[in-house]
Amino acid sequence: MKNTNKEQLLQLVDEYNQLGIGQQIDHDKFYLYSLITNSTAIEGSTLTEVENQLLFDESISAKGRTISEQMMNLDLKAAYEYSMTLAKQHTDFNTEMLKFLSAIVMKNTDSIYNTLQGSFDSSKGDLRLVNVTAGTGGSSYMNYLKVPAHLKAFCQQINERRNTLLQSDDLIEKYLLSFDAHYLLVTIHPWVDGNGRMSRLVMNHLQFELNLIPTKVDKDNKAEYIQALIDSREQDSLEPFREFILAEHIRNLRKEIATYKRSQAFDPLKTTSDPQDSFNKNNI
Repeated sequence: MKNTNKEQLLQLVDEYNQLGIGQQIDHDKFYLYSLITNSTAIEGSTLTEVENQLLFDESISAKGRTISEQMMNLDLKAAYEYSMTLAKQHTDFNTEMLKFLSAIVMKNTDSIYNTLQGSFDSSKGDLRLVNVTAGTGGSSYMNYLKVPAHLKAFCQQINERRNTLLQSDDLIEKYLLSFDAHYLLVTIHPWVDGNGRMSRLVMNHLQFELNLIPTKVDKDNKAEYIQALIDSREQDSLEPFREFILAEHIRNLRKEIATYKRSQAFDPLKTTSDPQDSFNKNNI
């Protein structure tokens, strides 16, 4: 990973914190809504952040949106809220924890699958009993028989690294842990559906636990995101995905900082015309 990107990240995080962006009232709530909106949009949801705000805060359904995509967003919100509770408690990762989170994510958008290997219920967090295509050149994710052992090893590896980093001030290594967890979980692909949402949730879970600014994968960069995952798989290396997700976080932090600075510089009393003139014209 390029040292220049690491240095940029450290500088941006420092500026973000010095400006007090994360300390604003309701900042965490709206940031969470943005994480959820972009994550579900990558999976096909068309709800905007404003529509999700109305859905989450006032139970107002979005016009022209399907029940399924609205439930997708509500379920992911519930999963994030439970995940953040676990993160605050520094709960160790294990297979049952991940299955429970997956059950929340998929509660209202998936169902029972009947296969030659047996039946499993994705809405209950059951691990897949079928093989799944990776969608590129006929390649597939690992055989379903290998998933339980790999998921257990994944949890052990993540726990070892996170327990060390809980006592560390190394911001870069903390971010790398969260990025690697994202890539590894989606590559294991434990469930028949919802793996992308779960992988982004686990990345953010670790970031919440380690007191980092959570990473958002912008829906507009979906193609680059998928390509980075493909490149890492094909090269059998974490680096392509690490480079993409770090650059994505840098882009989003820059955007957040620029937006904050513009809002602080805005003066509603400084207009191009006299407000009294506008009032007089509108009332002639």
